[in-house]
Amino acid sequence: MLDILIQPFFQRALLAGLAIASVAGPVGCFIVWRRMAYFGETLAHSGLFGVGLGLLLGFSLTLGAVATAVAVALLLMLMKSQRVLATDTLLGILSHSSLALGIVTVGLVTGSAGDHMDLLFGDILTVSWKDVAVVWAGGAAVLLILGLLWRDLIAMSVHEELAQAEGINVRRVELGFVLLIALMTAISMKIVGLLLITALLVIPAAAARRLTNSPETMALVSAAIACVAVVMGLALSAFANAITGPAIVLSAGLLFVLTLLRPQAS
Repeated sequence: MLDILIQPFFQRALLAGLAIASVAGPVGCFIVWRRMAYFGETLAHSGLFGVGLGLLLGFSLTLGAVATAVAVALLLMLMKSQRVLATDTLLGILSHSSLALGIVTVGLVTGSAGDHMDLLFGDILTVSWKDVAVVWAGGAAVLLILGLLWRDLIAMSVHEELAQAEGINVRRVELGFVLLIALMTAISMKIVGLLLITALLVIPAAAARRLTNSPETMALVSAAIACVAVVMGLALSAFANAITGPAIVLSAGLLFVLTLLRPQAS
């Protein structure tokens, strides 16, 4: 079994997983602070419809996932501003409708939706070196944009109305953060899958919140916890023949449980 650890496919999986984890940690902190977990899940679910459109029209699946996630986010923001329904109700409608539409679209194009179920739960062990390069490049872009938005996002997370009064363009910053979540969703499809990416964003950040008392430290600790979860999940997959994507999320959940055993940082 130890031979698996030196196989090229395992090394590619580890590099790709660590790239996603390093980005998911900091981005997930803002999702936790701003209570956007359900929002992130809605964008992730909409990505499957983008995959179906990509298959149907013959363009990049990643581009399709990003495009539909952004479209759904803009639609949600428009509907929120018009106060059509409560936000959680809108999220529930858009989340499950887009997921169902995606499964139907993929099924119509391929003849069987099961042909691309790996996009729902991830298949990190099949990533190529090209996939690794795309993940690292996409992750670097996300971190760069997050760094540019960092102070404004912190201010909005503390008090959105006060941030707006101080001259921060709340709508523009919010749109930029939505684009980050959409990009994270797209580059994470093959790693943990569209159904599980929200868990990797939220669980390490929630664990880090109990261990730290500053935004910057929380972002670093969250990234570290996500990286440990990736290593644990890959090990569980290698030695227990577990499905890798869920194993990574399960490992993150276990790490969160362990943080409950110590007092929360003040």
